[in-house]
Amino acid sequence: MSDPLSDIVRLLRPRAAFSKGISAAGRWAVRYATFGEPSFCVVQEGRCVLAVDGEDAITLEAGDFVLLPATPGFTMSDGKTALPRHVDPKVDPLPAHDVRHGRQEGPADVRLLGGWFRFDAHDPALLASLLPTLVHVRGVPRLSQLVALLSEEADADRPGREVVLSRLVDLLLVETLRAAPAQDAPPGLLRGLADARLATALRDLHARPSHAWTVAQLADRAALSRSAFFERFTRTVGVAPMEYLLAWRMAIARDLLRQGGTRVGEAAEQVGYRSASTFSTAFHRHVGMPPLRYARQHGTARHGQAVAAGR
Repeated sequence: MSDPLSDIVRLLRPRAAFSKGISAAGRWAVRYATFGEPSFCVVQEGRCVLAVDGEDAITLEAGDFVLLPATPGFTMSDGKTALPRHVDPKVDPLPAHDVRHGRQEGPADVRLLGGWFRFDAHDPALLASLLPTLVHVRGVPRLSQLVALLSEEADADRPGREVVLSRLVDLLLVETLRAAPAQDAPPGLLRGLADARLATALRDLHARPSHAWTVAQLADRAALSRSAFFERFTRTVGVAPMEYLLAWRMAIARDLLRQGGTRVGEAAEQVGYRSASTFSTAFHRHVGMPPLRYARQHGTARHGQAVAAGR
């Protein structure tokens, strides 16, 4: 049976980019500018206040895990200090050592492990569409353990480091998606999978993207009438069933064109198009450029040659 969450994570191919220890003592507050990449932290000891733009401030305690899928501007503080020090992660150099805020001497009042990562795939909005702006998970030790392993591996220079880091971030994302309360998520895949009726249809779409699905077929799989299925899917997932299928097909097509010498006609067939020209038109409309140009811009040189030869 297809697992849509695993499908999404595989297509995104996240990779760890940075992970460091963060501590603070005394009076302190730090304001981070909008970053845009996914970031995370786990509280190891103590507590602090996190205020993410557009969200209510929350108090983080030991064992809490936070993921910001698109990392807007935010402030972290002791909850008392009103004037923060400003940091722009896109401009300021990455710290070479662990970060200390507030009083520099003596024991820390709060200790965290934090970091951020990037996606090899060119579709970072895909993760943001699954989750709310801020994901706050409490009482899931596996997340803390994964962050600790990730930080340890990031600081080491051992053979296979990049492979291990990418696998750890894969696990971190999947565990976060599992633990995030679906009822708090925006309309999207996460909420859809929490609905037992819709989950069946979503798994079918992911398992057989090349099938000529109709709304009636999917409604039958979900044991709902056509109209009830359409309304429920659109409200819960945020788009109509055929729009979701198109987006999933285009996500697969982008991946095929980036990786491994797939010709445009072959990519079209694998995502359910009988005609390469019809696929090219749909791809251009959805992605903003023809598939051949996309492959040349985002694929390897060998890959671009293979695509061109098959166009």
